[in-house]
Amino acid sequence: MLIQNKMIQRVREKCIQDDSVSAGMMYGSFTKGEGDQYSDVEFYIFIENDKMDDFSPRQWISEVYPFNLIFYNEYGTEVVIFTNMIRGEFHFLPESEIGIIKSFKPTGVFPNTDAMYIYDSTKKLKVLLDALGGDGPKRMTDENVNFAYNNFVNAWLMGVNIMKRGELARSLEVLTHVQKFILRLIRVKEQTVERWFNSTKNLEEDISIESYNDYVSITSALKENELTDAYKNALKLAEKLYDVLAVHYKLEVNKDVIGNLYSYYLEK
Repeated sequence: MLIQNKMIQRVREKCIQDDSVSAGMMYGSFTKGEGDQYSDVEFYIFIENDKMDDFSPRQWISEVYPFNLIFYNEYGTEVVIFTNMIRGEFHFLPESEIGIIKSFKPTGVFPNTDAMYIYDSTKKLKVLLDALGGDGPKRMTDENVNFAYNNFVNAWLMGVNIMKRGELARSLEVLTHVQKFILRLIRVKEQTVERWFNSTKNLEEDISIESYNDYVSITSALKENELTDAYKNALKLAEKLYDVLAVHYKLEVNKDVIGNLYSYYLEK
């Protein structure tokens, strides 16, 4: 048994034993049958409203498994680095906020909502989880394709301007945004859009070898020659994707824009 499964079971036991806990649920790889020895463990734990002020997340987590580090990230999530080098994410919220689960629906597909269930004394959790089932949001739409394409143009131009200025490190940072939007377009082309917000996850398995090699061509180290090649290749790939996607989607960007960007790229 994976150590994560033992930790998940310990969280379940803690939820049942602790009368401060109203409900608990899990999300992430282990709810989708994708968990392995490198996967995180991720939870929402709902606390009785009148016990929230006295509740200690740090103490609660320490009774699940010893940890080296615990802190809040930029999204307000309690992140834990356990001593076994497993990452954990915990959201501790008052029971009154259990309806937040409704907001998960637009974020993706939840193939097994039963696997998300940990514990519930409110009789509300199962209903909320069941509502997450079924088809996920539609990604292959004119709106989403245009959003990705338009944002690619914006990120590409910003990155090239910064690179021309000589700020290579910042240009490399912007290149990650170029890659993100190109990758969404690749996933639309290949109809593998389930991982819309985390498009690099399982990329080696999700897309064709040709598309994977295309993606590799727009990656770079912090070297000027590699950066210039990556931005040039990104533009060529955007043009290639345009020819494919324009057959099925109404694109807002005129193809002439790509030509203008390429001319600008060649300017000194």
